[in-house]
Amino acid sequence: MKLKIYLQEAYDELVHKVTWPTWKELQSSALVVMVASFIISLLIFVMDLSFRNMMELIYGLFY
Repeated sequence: MKLKIYLQEAYDELVHKVTWPTWKELQSSALVVMVASFIISLLIFVMDLSFRNMMELIYGLFY
């Protein structure tokens, strides 16, 4: 009985109380996520490249 009440309340909340984003809001949010992901990936690439060059320099001094 408790499970049935829980499912009814969950459905009611999902259908009547949740505000879903519009298609335009969803597209703009997706664009923000894509741009942020691209910027973060570029940042990680630059950090990786600089660390690789630093390690090559350090290893070059000793070998």
